[in-house]
Amino acid sequence: MGGESTTRTAPRSGGTGTGPVGSRTGQGLSGVAVALGLVLFLLGFGWGAVVYRPYTVPTSSMTPTIDAGDRVLAERIDGGEIRRGDVVVFKDTSWVTNALVVKRVVAVGGDTVSCCTKGRLTVNGKQIEEPYLPAGSDAESTNFSEVSVPKGRLFLLGDEREGSLDSTAHLTDAAQGTVSQNAVTARVDAVVWPLDGMLERPTGFETLGALSTPGPLRTILVLIVVGGVLVLGGGAYGPIAKRTGGRSRTRTEPAGAR
Repeated sequence: MGGESTTRTAPRSGGTGTGPVGSRTGQGLSGVAVALGLVLFLLGFGWGAVVYRPYTVPTSSMTPTIDAGDRVLAERIDGGEIRRGDVVVFKDTSWVTNALVVKRVVAVGGDTVSCCTKGRLTVNGKQIEEPYLPAGSDAESTNFSEVSVPKGRLFLLGDEREGSLDSTAHLTDAAQGTVSQNAVTARVDAVVWPLDGMLERPTGFETLGALSTPGPLRTILVLIVVGGVLVLGGGAYGPIAKRTGGRSRTRTEPAGAR
């Protein structure tokens, strides 16, 4: 009858139309997004694998900055790049045989270091503010006389001063507890498990000279996240476009007279 109506599905455009499924521009951009995302994602992971190494800290000597069992990312660096305040990974067989150690560098070659003046560590005659120490504690628990650090060597302490087997435990050695800067293999940038994030800048040492330049970890993470979003977004375009396009092609048309 002339008054009747029926539902007809419009034919697909065969990929030449302007709808979401048939849009060549949309599909092209989706492919570009996936390809670019893969490049960024792999670049970030590759860069991170070259520059950083993971390490599990076995003791609580760096509490509260790093707790026992925490997983950290440490940037591979040359010993000459080390600055006061850095938390470093090193190996010195006179301290511990066949084991890596994590401590904070408080003095470098040419410095004099002692403890304590008004409860604070003293480096080159300057009192150092150390907000990373455990709450309610001070450096006095590791009181020691002035040490002159030879060129090319480092003086290292744990943030948990009372129980840390650091330079103060080796003051009677020939090197007065100092460690060769060449023994350092990496500098800790972040605690990744649990997700505590980047280590805070040791600003108390700024009056003695420049601090270390942060590693590229943030840039690497941005590359990985952006790459992942592009891959997921580009890959999801097709199914979403097909779903929405299929609905838009279904319409109700009046039937012709019979």
